[in-house]
Amino acid sequence: MCELFALNSRQPAAATFSLSGFAARGGRTADHVDGWGVAFHEGERCTVTVEDTPAAESALARHLAQHPVRARNILAHIRKATQGARTLENCHPFRRDWAGRTWVFAHNGCLKDFHPALDGSFTPAGQTDSERAFCWLMQELAKAHADMPAIEELNHTLRELLPQLNRHGTFNMLLSNGQALWAHGSTKLHYLLRRPPFGRVRLRDEDLSMD
Repeated sequence: MCELFALNSRQPAAATFSLSGFAARGGRTADHVDGWGVAFHEGERCTVTVEDTPAAESALARHLAQHPVRARNILAHIRKATQGARTLENCHPFRRDWAGRTWVFAHNGCLKDFHPALDGSFTPAGQTDSERAFCWLMQELAKAHADMPAIEELNHTLRELLPQLNRHGTFNMLLSNGQALWAHGSTKLHYLLRRPPFGRVRLRDEDLSMD
């Protein structure tokens, strides 16, 4: 299956150290070779980059891991395909616009026989269960709210919607609209909370550390 990475920060931050290790898992230290992508989400500004090549072999992935791009919310994904061909339109993160904001989404897992009723307001460009889940989720959020609600209201709506996707299989996901980052795990989800003063950290798969 795919792997996910996210950073959520009070102040704009760069994830160059973590992205270096994450990109290596796209073909060098792990076998997630069917594409990669990263979204830098800072308020209303959102930049999404995807490639259908292994991240460990990508000059662009190396560039992003070496040159800081600061954002409050960063989502990254390395793909090991279970549904859909190795094409750009099947690479995460996916993005859609709703209620005046850009939303980005990445998924790990496999939703079997998942073909939700979509009303055309959000339509998939590729063939993955992940993008279908994202389109359905955005559709249901738009049905529940006429315009952008408060974060607390979004929390409540997502708590009602996400279990419906869990019923179809493994559903681990990251979602951001630039204001907040939501993470949902139906299997394994790990998080690390960092507060100053910061100490030295070392990548698990690479001989690289930083203070």
